[in-house]
Amino acid sequence: VQLQAFGGGLVQVGGSLRLSCAASGRTFSSYSMGWFRQAPGKERGFVAAISWSAGSTYYADSVKGRFTISRDNGKNTVYLQMNGLKPEDTAVYYCAAQPRARLGVRAYEYDYWGQGTLVTVSS
Repeated sequence: VQLQAFGGGLVQVGGSLRLSCAASGRTFSSYSMGWFRQAPGKERGFVAAISWSAGSTYYADSVKGRFTISRDNGKNTVYLQMNGLKPEDTAVYYCAAQPRARLGVRAYEYDYWGQGTLVTVSS
């Protein structure tokens, strides 16, 4: 599976962005997907995950209620809708895929990674 994330940019505090992650391959629908982020000088951290069927989702406490992960298996795409953005959301955002049903919250649980897209929240 090859992943390409896009949709990042510069946004003001309180604004919204929607990230997309396009996947290649015919087996996209069998992968659980996740979003992670890495701020300068910090480790890559979990943001959100979604099961292959979109029946289950899981969020980091820091984004719960503000971010929504979704997927469209017909378009081989996973999304991250980000609302109420804060300066601490500034980071490079990565999408990732893993061929297991269990939703992963750690980077090592994912087998495939996109190249990352930068989100900058200005105050």
